[in-house]
Amino acid sequence: MEKKITVLLVDDHSLVRRGFRRMLEDEPDMEVVGEAGDGEESVKLAKQLHPQVVVMDCALPGMNGLQATRAIIESSPQTAVLMLSMHSENTWVRQAIEAGAKGYVLKNALDLELSAAIRKVAAGETVFDPKVEQRAALKGERNAALTPRELEVLQMIVDGKSNKEIATALDLSANTVAVHRANIMNTLGIHKTAELVVYAIRSGLVNVP
Repeated sequence: MEKKITVLLVDDHSLVRRGFRRMLEDEPDMEVVGEAGDGEESVKLAKQLHPQVVVMDCALPGMNGLQATRAIIESSPQTAVLMLSMHSENTWVRQAIEAGAKGYVLKNALDLELSAAIRKVAAGETVFDPKVEQRAALKGERNAALTPRELEVLQMIVDGKSNKEIATALDLSANTVAVHRANIMNTLGIHKTAELVVYAIRSGLVNVP
């Protein structure tokens, strides 16, 4: 008998996890080895259980799916992460790829072929929802995946802090902050701070108080 694909389900809604579990338990070649309701728990369980595939919800309380994916890949590079998200924007897809996800599937797709996507990422392939514009993301023509430091700076820009205030908070020079700000704007193709703030909030790149 062939070895089963081991799966860890991560979603903050227990009903969603239960639905996915039922779906996967009908597959003879799959075994759900664990469930997590938040990012921190998913990282801990991934270290303990060493699943082949982690089905990761993008929007989690506390440590989000992108951060959890990065942490899981760092500690278990052999684990494939399949990201489930409500967001189809390129920025999210790029962030997921940058974090190390092997696939990106829209959660609200009526024809969500979860088991097929899991088999593909377990076999080392990449999977992207047809509605997601993955070509630009994969080619990296204008890679909008910001670095963790740039995301920190972006959060503070959205919070209304000046370069000097950001520099003090992050223990950087004001010049370095100015460079980060310029890089963020170049990466996202935005030239005004007001537009940057609106884009960052709409794209879910920052936390809004």
